[in-house]
Amino acid sequence: MSAIIRANLLRRWGRTLLTGLGVAVGVTTTVALLALTGGLSRSAGDLAKLGRADFAVFQAGLADLTASSLPVSIVARVDRVQGVAATAPIQVVAHAIATDSSLLVYGARLDSFLARRLVITAGRFAHGDELMVGSGAASALHVKVGDQVNVEGAELRVASIYRSGISLEDAGVVLSLPVSQRLSRRPGQISTIAVLIAPGYPETTVERAVQRAIPGTVALGDPGEVSRVDTNSRLLTKAALIIAVLSLLLGAVVVINTMAMAMIERRTEFGVLAAVGWTRGRIARLILGETVAVGLGGALVGLGLGALASELLVQALTASTFVTPAITLWVLGRGLLVGFALGVLGALFALWRILRTPTLNALQR
Repeated sequence: MSAIIRANLLRRWGRTLLTGLGVAVGVTTTVALLALTGGLSRSAGDLAKLGRADFAVFQAGLADLTASSLPVSIVARVDRVQGVAATAPIQVVAHAIATDSSLLVYGARLDSFLARRLVITAGRFAHGDELMVGSGAASALHVKVGDQVNVEGAELRVASIYRSGISLEDAGVVLSLPVSQRLSRRPGQISTIAVLIAPGYPETTVERAVQRAIPGTVALGDPGEVSRVDTNSRLLTKAALIIAVLSLLLGAVVVINTMAMAMIERRTEFGVLAAVGWTRGRIARLILGETVAVGLGGALVGLGLGALASELLVQALTASTFVTPAITLWVLGRGLLVGFALGVLGALFALWRILRTPTLNALQR
């Protein structure tokens, strides 16, 4: 049976290619969008884990958490909440670096746990108006220790290159909170408060206590919570789902249409097979084998193209420094499942067209 399937596919290579292309389109779009939305969700979750904090406090009711704005005076109130071991006020500034507007600037107290947890891989700890550059940002900016980086129009010296273990943090730069507030012209303002929990206190209990103590704030620690609160991420996820569904419908139409043409042309062939003793079950296995083989072949091509497309999409959105496509086994598995499903769908339609045609009618055609 496998030899017959292979021969049939090669004999009609043009139709095989077209059917596989329809499957590949659906799989490519599915993988690319799943990888992109997964990367966005992971980046949103990283924002609540800056400094490897247990959770972070943001302004409530925002579509974009990077736009959060809180008075620095509430840091003392958070410190007094039972279960809070340490806090690190952070000002997140977007579009502040002239040479790469996609990079984020983190203004933090240089004596906070966020700054102390940075692993300096080159240079020394920053002082005054100096800044520390994450490893990802250093690659994007092509800078090293001693170089100058333009932040909000001011030339600041790079004191060190660091790694933190948080991808979003490594794709940014850290400088003193007073310097960040002065350059961004937002004195007395911060974006978020990173919080460490004292041993023995449940995270949810401390988060609720902080929210009760400071009305108008939201405490987020779990990446899933961040994705649900960040409206922009949710909108992008819904848009990606709609695009993926449309692409799957397009792929299904191409596959079904191509299979319909193939089956109509091969009615006589199947009639001859039935006349020489092939059972309907054996003909069904032949059709199913051909379509599934094409579907899986198209799916494998789509997996590679989907991974490439996700990288290109991030580059086109100029978000490669803080969003990395999440190419996981689960994403690839769902892409492979889509290809298999499209192949089975085409096979079922073909079987419906062939098995409902009597053998004599097929031979007469």
